[in-house]
Amino acid sequence: MINEYDIRVTPQQAFDEERIRLFVAKEKGFDARTINKIRVLRKSIDARHRDIFVNLRVRCFINEMPHDDEFQRIDYHPVSGNRQVIVVGAGPAGLFAALRLIELGVKPIVVERGKDVHSRKKDLANITKTHKVDSESNYCFGEGGAGAYSDGKLYTRSKKRGNIERILNIFCQHGANTNILSDAHPHIGTDKLPKVIENIRETIIRCGGEIHFSTRMTRLVFEGEKVVGIEAECTDEMGKKEVSYRGSVILATGHSARDVYRMLNDSGVDLEAKGIAVGVRLEHPAELIDQIQYHNRNGRGQYLPAAEYSFVTQVDARGVYSFCMCPGGFVIPAATGPRQRVVNGMSPSHRDTQRSNSGMVVEIRPEDLGNLCPSQGEDNAHPLAMMAFQERLEGDCWQQGNMRQTAPAQRMYDFVKGKLSYDLPRSSYAPGLISSPLHFWMPKFIVGRLQEGFRKFGSSSRGFLTNEAVMIGVETRTSSPVRIVRDNETLAHIRIQGLFPCGEGAGYAGGIVSAAIDGERCATSAAQYS
Repeated sequence: MINEYDIRVTPQQAFDEERIRLFVAKEKGFDARTINKIRVLRKSIDARHRDIFVNLRVRCFINEMPHDDEFQRIDYHPVSGNRQVIVVGAGPAGLFAALRLIELGVKPIVVERGKDVHSRKKDLANITKTHKVDSESNYCFGEGGAGAYSDGKLYTRSKKRGNIERILNIFCQHGANTNILSDAHPHIGTDKLPKVIENIRETIIRCGGEIHFSTRMTRLVFEGEKVVGIEAECTDEMGKKEVSYRGSVILATGHSARDVYRMLNDSGVDLEAKGIAVGVRLEHPAELIDQIQYHNRNGRGQYLPAAEYSFVTQVDARGVYSFCMCPGGFVIPAATGPRQRVVNGMSPSHRDTQRSNSGMVVEIRPEDLGNLCPSQGEDNAHPLAMMAFQERLEGDCWQQGNMRQTAPAQRMYDFVKGKLSYDLPRSSYAPGLISSPLHFWMPKFIVGRLQEGFRKFGSSSRGFLTNEAVMIGVETRTSSPVRIVRDNETLAHIRIQGLFPCGEGAGYAGGIVSAAIDGERCATSAAQYS
């Protein structure tokens, strides 16, 4: 007999399968010895009150053993001699598009400007050692995309866009821990996700697909108003060479490929400026966040995970909110080129570092550019105007430091009071911090809203607004500043045949799971296109 139950247990009970088994047996009147296996299907923490509970949905195998995997597998068959589709970008949108193409009997040719996920790791370490950013291999570019080394969170609110469980199952099939299937906020972690990505690559290659690293698309190949392929620049030990590939194109280049946006605009591809959110990385001691969120001066204790938080409010008709919260994580340098300073956050799988961080950002719409950049005039109506603002703010942030990846920073309460911080707390940001009056040089449109937002968040969560927290500038890469216009039904470009804009970079996703879902949808459309 197999039964499913919703139960409410203490953190200590939820921590141990045997304790769950005994709880279910007592609660439902079973002999515990007849429950051969328990699977946790859903898990969420209720920390709204001082007494904390864990809500579980469990599947109990009574007098029988499970005969299936904890996740559903997909069969991927050889496609080496079949029709091919080009996938530009090997982030989550591109990789899941490639897997879906194989599932549909189409050969994917994946072209990635960056390096494989293992080689890429050396370039990331180099940013801290030398303060130099490789413009083709960094926290945004390379196999796995921006998510590979900038957290690996799998939580998404985009339930209407597709089958989230399917995406999580594919991750499990390629080596992710099956707890992502049950956790309310699933997370693989930056220490585990690279191996999963390597396994996905092996599936693509084993089935006859191709992946070409260090190969940067330079232009689309057109026949009239139809895309029939790409040209690219490939870099290897022999130097650079020009290569070309033929087929329809899934464009999954990520939210930071600014050269691609410029190339598309010059090629007459329809683009439009898209709203983004801009602000800072805010870092607290992890113990303090645990104390606040779990209502306990002793913090999380032995059985609870590092605490998360989510804040959102409205200030002067614009959203102010936390973004990409990383409990027990690190703040990282996320620039993609010279004279830029950008920060992001990440967490290892155990989320066990001493500090927790999140983006704290202000919503910016295209119509706000007149207030943010009045000197641009008519340029504010340009499709790349929001991207230009993004670049300008990153350049301003660069000038506040010492022309290295050392980041300008300010204590949180000092920022709210408009005071320079004469010293700074410890931080996980490895390249180092330098005290800077963020309240003075960041745009007033952002500063005033952040200050009021922090006052509200501090009022609702006592202890959150504190000088123990440090703000690190700037967080600008929350999403793409450009949308590549596509048809809602076919997912192809609204005017150009054979071009399928996809994922975060096209302006249709926000995060690993939603990008993967969009990649699958675009692959399905591309497979049907002829």
